[in-house]
Amino acid sequence: MSPMHHWIRTPLTADVVRGALELEPTVRGVQPHRLPAWARAQGADAQLSMVESQPAGVRLAFRTAATVIELDAHPTRYSYVGAPARPDGVYDLVVDGRLTAQASVVGGTSVAIDMATGVPDVRPGEPGTIRFDGLEAREKDVELWLPHNETTELVELRTDATVAPLVRAGRRVWVQHGSSISHGSNATSPSATWPALAAATGGVELVNLGFGGSAMLDPFVARVIRDMPADLISVKIGINLVNADVMRLRAFGPAVHGFLDTIRDGHPETPLVVVSPIFCPIHEDTPGPGAFDMAALAEGRMQFRATGDPSERAAGKLTLRVIRDELARIVAQRSADDPHLTYLDGLELYGEADFAEVPLPDALHPDTAGHARIGARFAERVLGASDPR
Repeated sequence: MSPMHHWIRTPLTADVVRGALELEPTVRGVQPHRLPAWARAQGADAQLSMVESQPAGVRLAFRTAATVIELDAHPTRYSYVGAPARPDGVYDLVVDGRLTAQASVVGGTSVAIDMATGVPDVRPGEPGTIRFDGLEAREKDVELWLPHNETTELVELRTDATVAPLVRAGRRVWVQHGSSISHGSNATSPSATWPALAAATGGVELVNLGFGGSAMLDPFVARVIRDMPADLISVKIGINLVNADVMRLRAFGPAVHGFLDTIRDGHPETPLVVVSPIFCPIHEDTPGPGAFDMAALAEGRMQFRATGDPSERAAGKLTLRVIRDELARIVAQRSADDPHLTYLDGLELYGEADFAEVPLPDALHPDTAGHARIGARFAERVLGASDPR
């Protein structure tokens, strides 16, 4: 902490922390969560617990004339033994809608997970500080996007001028639920994930409920969406059901109906978009489960592969083509009585031709260029923005 300024400390409350569903008090400060405590108790799964605590789409949003902003935070970073090292999470400073600066916190806790046993090696650390200075001494809209891929405890926010919550009257609230692609996997920074880009282009307030490896049609997630404010809801369904091999076609259809029924209990007329999976060659016709490609890991590359047998589709195993057909059928069936329900084929966001131009680097997740393409197309098709890519 610099002694050169008369610091103003702003409480880290829901007034300035946007995109989180709960702020859990900790010994250091507050922990943003993207699921409330009751839902976390129903989904007591290590993967879900990790990813919902990673603040994808969560940002500090305020108006200030400050020239210096400091944030103390405590990251928890996860890695896999034998896998390539992951870069530290990035904080994006967006001023008046423009990405102005980026930083990463030094320190924090590291968790190395043994892929063979699932046992984590936890090494505690201390909080660190990021600092943005040289900002213009005028009133401005500031959004500080938290890293989308590392758990982040917020400790203290300091500025050299007063802070007021950022108010954007009339902006629609968009709730997006999906998998690691919605979460932001392989995007280089939090404002470069496709939901963040689509929200910026479409001028909406994002609540990102993308949970890496954990979009499983969980009933508690549907109830969370049912009970939260929303002017637009989109649910991207499919890839995790395939690569985790969690259900067959017989269970899939009723589970989708139940998920949508629950959302509709709280949002009977809110625009609701069902989005099917983007193009992913390993799972187009081959069921899961998915797995790490160990030969690629031995070469220092992160890669995924499908381990199922395509012939098992006859027994009801799910593939991405099967899921797209079933989602289109379900939405067509329901839309006769639900004019606010629509279907968006994920291939319109990222299809086979896109894969040829901007491949999925690990065979599963788009890179930053892929996220930009998906975000622009979603903004144009769903949010009414122009200039699709």
